Amino acid sequence: MANAPATMENPWPVAELGHKLHDYIERLGTVWIEGEITQWGVSGRNVYGKLKDVSADATVSFTIWQSVRQKIPADLKQGDRVVALVKVNYWVKGGTLTVQVLQMKHVGLGDLLERLERLRAQLASEGLFDPARKKKLPFLPDCIGLITGKDSDAEKDVLRNAQLRWPAVEFRVRHAAVQGERTVTDVVAAISALDADPDVDVIIVARGGGDFQNLLGFSDEAVVRAAAACSTPLVSAIGHEADRPLLDEVADLRASTPTDAAKRVVPDVAEQQLIIQQARARISGRMTTLITHEIGRLEQLRSRPVFASHTWIVDTRAEELTRYVARGAELIDRVIEREQNRTNELAASVRALSPQRTLDRGYAIAQTHDGSVVRSTQDAPDETPLILTVADGAVAAVSRGPAER
Repeated sequence: MANAPATMENPWPVAELGHKLHDYIERLGTVWIEGEITQWGVSGRNVYGKLKDVSADATVSFTIWQSVRQKIPADLKQGDRVVALVKVNYWVKGGTLTVQVLQMKHVGLGDLLERLERLRAQLASEGLFDPARKKKLPFLPDCIGLITGKDSDAEKDVLRNAQLRWPAVEFRVRHAAVQGERTVTDVVAAISALDADPDVDVIIVARGGGDFQNLLGFSDEAVVRAAAACSTPLVSAIGHEADRPLLDEVADLRASTPTDAAKRVVPDVAEQQLIIQQARARISGRMTTLITHEIGRLEQLRSRPVFASHTWIVDTRAEELTRYVARGAELIDRVIEREQNRTNELAASVRALSPQRTLDRGYAIAQTHDGSVVRSTQDAPDETPLILTVADGAVAAVSRGPAER
């Protein structure tokens, strides 16, 4: 009955299910798996821990017996990325699944570096590392966002050095895991929160160095993209010179250490005061030189003869004005005289051409009663009444035939 299909009327015993699971898992044999050690505890010379997938949300518990522990690297610890040969067992009596580690070693650095280089090339092709994208840091930030481990040396270094340089500076501190499985989610969330804070002028991501594998979280694609999308200037202060995480490439500024980050983000108040004092001294010196030079020029101008008497220009111009007035009057008199002579000449010419002048010489103008001027004998036949205009008046007359000569 136990081998028959399970139904509601004929269910399997729990033991039957357990044995089937045990047999199925046994057929899996041994397999190699890769992950990050997120828990590592020693109890009774055995190791009990957890291994997390490096790219997905999946975790499995493992056990390393004392006999196997003597054969694996002694420096294995939480946060390491490893590959392990494991055998999965199902304990029927307890109903639990156990993963027994038979071999374990660090993932080859060559493999990790190759993955990072592929990611670096991909992000670079998208322009995330382009210097033109990098934002300029504010000269004097009022508020600095700091992402670092809680109670870490990096936090203390940044706060102490920044406040020594500019005591009035303020901080918004977001604590985050800086190694291990929570690094990526914590750092991404902290960047997003500080970027959304309108009071934060610049963000510092700080960690006090560490080995290559402990810094892998700062080369994670999610962290790099979060930093690239950040509208607030971001400073990377991971503090690892040999192997620079990808966060250094996308950050607007890379600092070699947390202390260096504080010095490069916050100006030194003493240095700035000295710069101001030096600038004021230079301005004062130049103004003194300029004023002294102008005073000397004024003294030279005042010593010239032209300024010895203040009335010379009035006297000189008065004489010149008198000459101009006299000359003007003379020219006007000449013009009036010339035009008067010309007027007299024109008047004489007009009078010489006047009909009255002709009458004065003894001539007369003969007109008929209708006012027509007689120019010919034909215009006045015999006995035609005429009016003769002479120099001093008019007389009546009657025409006669042509006189004999």
